[in-house]
Amino acid sequence: MELTDLSAKEIAHGYRAKTFSAVDVAHAHLTRTDKENPKLNAYLEVFDDVLEHAKEADTVLATKGSAAHTLTGVPIAVKDNILIKGKRASAASKMLENHVATYDATAISKLKAAGALFLGRTNMDEFAMGSSTEHSAFGVTRNPHDLTRVPGGSSGGSAAAVAAHLAPVALGSETCGSIRQPASLCGLVGLKPTYGAVSRSGLIAMGSSLDQIGSFSRNVADTELIFETVRGHDALDGTTLPTDGQKKVANKKIGVPRDFVKDADPRVQESFEKSLAALSKNGYEIVDITFPSAPYALAAYYIVMPAEVSTNLARFDGMRYGLSYEGKNLREEYDVARARGFGPETKRRIILGAHVLSSGYYDAYYRRATALRGVIAEDLRKAFESVSYIATPTTPGAAFKIGEKSDPLSMYLEDVFAAPANLTGIPAISVPSAKVLRDGTELPVGIQFMSPKRTESSLFAIARDLLGETV
Repeated sequence: MELTDLSAKEIAHGYRAKTFSAVDVAHAHLTRTDKENPKLNAYLEVFDDVLEHAKEADTVLATKGSAAHTLTGVPIAVKDNILIKGKRASAASKMLENHVATYDATAISKLKAAGALFLGRTNMDEFAMGSSTEHSAFGVTRNPHDLTRVPGGSSGGSAAAVAAHLAPVALGSETCGSIRQPASLCGLVGLKPTYGAVSRSGLIAMGSSLDQIGSFSRNVADTELIFETVRGHDALDGTTLPTDGQKKVANKKIGVPRDFVKDADPRVQESFEKSLAALSKNGYEIVDITFPSAPYALAAYYIVMPAEVSTNLARFDGMRYGLSYEGKNLREEYDVARARGFGPETKRRIILGAHVLSSGYYDAYYRRATALRGVIAEDLRKAFESVSYIATPTTPGAAFKIGEKSDPLSMYLEDVFAAPANLTGIPAISVPSAKVLRDGTELPVGIQFMSPKRTESSLFAIARDLLGETV
């Protein structure tokens, strides 16, 4: 087996068995990236100090041996909106093209303390606004399973890097399915943790009440490893939860909102039912449930999210940091910097957000959407009184062709099954379900499981049971 085929835990085991070194692993991933990244565009930048840090990891491993953290010397890719001190962090936007982070995101600090090896920063939809990674200012990322198709988004670069074996694990971020959707389209495990379980300090904000850092991997064990490393309370983020307080679900009942999932592609529905049948044979009980507010979650999201985008991106004014333009007056400098710095999708969401927050429309749109979040949360609370998990397909279909969804509304519908978890802050995981045939190509699709807040360990358990992984 090639070193680039190994999981994070397999790499850690190899270090301790002295089968290979961190330099060997780093070199293997860099070599493969040199070959594959030009056609994938998964990485925007591969760091030039990878081998140097790999040597440092080998020293730590030689000194500490089995006492070293499992992630010591393990390569990881990082989405371009998560700050690494001294490295560029552009959020795939011309507005921040040359921005160099002055501090580490808390998640990065924890990974550095564990000795993880950062390979590079991955492509994404600009400021995390998109479901395909077609909206990057630095080019489209392509799906390793079919180069004519998207990898999903907005964390598509991270997903493509892991799926193409350019990294064993990667960090992404989710505002509405931006980890789970690319995980599904690239055949990976993708976790969106409970809101507040992982600090958002050092994550370039899109929608502050929705954003959450999560991860991609090729198995459940690595996903759990990353989560356990980066989670916990952070004084720099007032929304983080106490480090303790993890819970487990009460039973093995899976609720399925049939009316909600009926519009998915028939081939996706078929793979979804097969996954449920496999879990049923493994001791899980499948229960049909009602989730009346679910179809309205996407509409609520596309009001709440642009409102928060409009507020968060107001700071990019061409004055303090980011792209600047010397104009005739202050207004011209401001207008030109934002016109040149932001791409079409980002501008669209800023304008929409400004509209729903404006006088005369706030009550009609934003206040109603906020109220609907409460209704969705209550529906989920009632559902979780009788079941421990809610299952849906992760996405309505398999990966679509690059340029296929030029209509923004058709792109937004990709998030339909993701929205409830983000709006209510519950955890959700996407697990590879099957492969479906589309235009003569077999493409992966995923199944997602949602569970009550702070029950990530139970999500890992059901994911393991589906994939046949042992602890």
